[in-house]
Amino acid sequence: MKTIIIFTVMLLFSPGLIAIQSASEEAEKEEILTLLKERDEEIKELLGPKDTEYTDEQRDRLRSMINDIIDFETMASRALGNKFDEISQSEREEFVSLFSTIVRDQSLNRLDIYRAEVTYEDIEVDNGSARVHTIAQLDNVRTAVDYTMEKKNSEWFITDMTINDVSTSQSYNRQFSSIIRQHGFDTLLDRLRRRAERT
Repeated sequence: MKTIIIFTVMLLFSPGLIAIQSASEEAEKEEILTLLKERDEEIKELLGPKDTEYTDEQRDRLRSMINDIIDFETMASRALGNKFDEISQSEREEFVSLFSTIVRDQSLNRLDIYRAEVTYEDIEVDNGSARVHTIAQLDNVRTAVDYTMEKKNSEWFITDMTINDVSTSQSYNRQFSSIIRQHGFDTLLDRLRRRAERT
């Protein structure tokens, strides 16, 4: 038994295994970097010069480019917190749908921010999760933007965005928790329905 344990420990900490893990992490970092850079370039190309006017088709394409990399179900569940596990399946599906509609629409409110020059400071990868640290600079204003990402079905998705140390999902969670605490979940869902109708 001792021999098996010693062999297992030696295997886990062997230089060869560490090298394989390191190579795998580097490959995933490169995969994430390529994904984000290509997405950024595609958005900038479609945006065109400042003050460009867009057709409905172009706005729809921009909305997709900006948001299709986001895992809205995970972000929505974090935004709702423990309540997400307490509601019915149909309520979860409606909540995720409304949440994604609202976030997708808000992404088009200030298209100029997507013209910012992005510097990728660091990428940390750990067992299917990643944290990407970036600096976005627009008109001499530098903004720290971090992405929390997860790998699902061999693809990387954003599950949260932290802007100047403010987490998007946590910010929504505070808003939603306050409404639920004062008025209940049904009121929150009704408010989200009305807000989504205005998009």
